[in-house]
Amino acid sequence: MKNNIKYLAILALGLVACEPEFDNPIDEAGVYSSGEADFSNYVALGNSLTAGFADSALYITGQENSYPNILSQQFALAGGGDFTQPLMADNAGGALLGGTQILNNRFVLAFDAEGNPGPAIYTGAAPTTEISNVLSGSFNNTGVPGAKSYHLAAPGYGNVAGVTAGLANPYFVRFASSPDATVLGDAIAQNPTFFSLWIGNNDILSYATSGGVGVDHNVTGEMNPANYGGNDITNNTTFAGVYSQLVDALTANGAKGVLVNLPNVTSIPFFTTVPFAPLSPLDPNFGPQIPTLNATYAGLNQAFAFLNVPERSIQFSTTAASAVVIKDESLMDISAALTQVLTPTFGPLAPILGAQFGQARQATANDLLVLTSSGVIGQLNMDRFTELVGVGLTQEQAGQFAVNGVTWPLEDQYVLTASEVSGINNAQASYNATIQGLASANGLAFYDAASDLVQLANGGIPFDGGIVTDAFVSGGGFSLDGVHPTPRGYAIIANGIMDAVETTYGAVLPSVNPGDYGTVTLSNEVN
Repeated sequence: MKNNIKYLAILALGLVACEPEFDNPIDEAGVYSSGEADFSNYVALGNSLTAGFADSALYITGQENSYPNILSQQFALAGGGDFTQPLMADNAGGALLGGTQILNNRFVLAFDAEGNPGPAIYTGAAPTTEISNVLSGSFNNTGVPGAKSYHLAAPGYGNVAGVTAGLANPYFVRFASSPDATVLGDAIAQNPTFFSLWIGNNDILSYATSGGVGVDHNVTGEMNPANYGGNDITNNTTFAGVYSQLVDALTANGAKGVLVNLPNVTSIPFFTTVPFAPLSPLDPNFGPQIPTLNATYAGLNQAFAFLNVPERSIQFSTTAASAVVIKDESLMDISAALTQVLTPTFGPLAPILGAQFGQARQATANDLLVLTSSGVIGQLNMDRFTELVGVGLTQEQAGQFAVNGVTWPLEDQYVLTASEVSGINNAQASYNATIQGLASANGLAFYDAASDLVQLANGGIPFDGGIVTDAFVSGGGFSLDGVHPTPRGYAIIANGIMDAVETTYGAVLPSVNPGDYGTVTLSNEVN
């Protein structure tokens, strides 16, 4: 069954060729001021959002349009000094280790043979960034893509020897002052007069983008990050302790700064683009199969009713779009009971149906399908197809019972269920309370990035010449990975931070016009 989920039509795209300009005139000397702040040595700490990551990669153009770099250009008008970044070697976005590519190239917007737009990996140039070639000197932008809160103070996080084992970060390897250095240590060694700290997104995000394939340590109570997996949610108390230590270290020499809270990760395009009911009866591939599916599901629905599990009633309609079928491991597994009830009707197929739908239910509006699910829903699951042929089904039968999200329940990594979303929201609320509390206790500026993201999703943020929303591809705010901002999105973040700095420290700074910054790159140099 052909995948029939299409990306949104391109309404208006501001391509990355734009050059940023100041929104306010800057030829009047003495107009701008640092107030009580001192911007002479600005250092930025964080993760991919600080580094300028976009389109699922780190590349020069993205780094040049990172919010810290935009800020530094405005700070320079109020006493700010030079601002250096550990730039990648090219705009391809990939990276090498010992000459072997270990990080993929960036996404670009490409059109398929049928004219449908969507993200595709750029193949127009090979990456030239060799991570073992360590850059010399110190850098004001210490944002490390992939870093969680506790990684910033972890020795060895920049040791190239630990990359292949997943013990070190290839991006930090490139600019760590030594193999045993910490991101925090390298930052405070520069004796910053002003800093920004935006960290904690990945303490939740990796769990969310993996579809909840991880452990929520607010449930387990585990507080030691050494026992965490890559897709786990950091315990709230652990986060609070780590974040407090970061702030203490950054302010120890009297530096002022700004703390940034965490947006609701489940409201970004990665989780809002694919609807829970994307299978249309009008689709020429899916529609004709509905009568056959309805006949099969009629027996299943009767079995669910008999077993008194109405939440798993699976119905397909010929008059409305159909919800996908998902596997929900939080449900009690009724495979054995379901098989027994189905046997009189389905005979030898009953064990297969029982196993497939013993923990299955129809998706609802409370479930979030991740962006990557768009490439698998309605497609044949070859692993399941092979298994079914191996137990004696014909290829036609195996094909009928191995369609992702239709007859083979969509697997956990493609869906965030309501209970998983609840755990994510709990962590975000706790983390944000910690961040805002520490900003207040230390007299630091506080930028409420979460509120701006809500505004992006509810009408958008206007600028001189347009409006920026969170709509995937067409909204202008998010890059092609559905998670990280575009240069235009980073410009909005920079403006928000400057507003917070002005409010707290009495600074006077020129905002930037988001319309002067690009969005996504259009290219058909893809495979």
